Amino acid sequence: MKALLVIDMVVDFIDPEGALYIGPVAEKVVPQVKSRLEKYRSEGSPVLFVCDRHTEDDLEFNLFPPHSVKGGGGDEIIAELVPAPDERVIEKRRFSAFVGTDLDLTLRDQGIAEIELAGVVTNICILYTAAMARMYGYKVAVPVNAVASFDEEAHNFALKEMEKTLGVKMI
Repeated sequence: MKALLVIDMVVDFIDPEGALYIGPVAEKVVPQVKSRLEKYRSEGSPVLFVCDRHTEDDLEFNLFPPHSVKGGGGDEIIAELVPAPDERVIEKRRFSAFVGTDLDLTLRDQGIAEIELAGVVTNICILYTAAMARMYGYKVAVPVNAVASFDEEAHNFALKEMEKTLGVKMI
């Protein structure tokens, strides 16, 4: 069975007023992620949302400005992609969706062996989630038009790294 993971499609990354707005590429990626979401929903396939949700004193703020603070509004999923009542939202505080979460257990409980990653940021949360997923034995696919980054060079590097080093299928 396969599932779609919608990663970090939150206000702080996607909205121009967000704390870590990824730039104009956000406008291009939203309809592409929405298309993948609609496909999975129409097939009755599982969808999970993975969202950056930090504490106010999170150590990640030594690397990036404060963003996606739990309860601050910037951590909310954008209105265009609101989860359905039966779709799980998994909160994370690190780049990989597997670190400090129950994502692996959730996927295994549902018999999911293949995941598709859509969202942002390609060279950060998408890449590190893909890497850990492969280490845990999942098959991983990434629709190249449904991921984006604020840095095009890093985006392209991450896509190549996922495909060539990790064996992620680019679709």
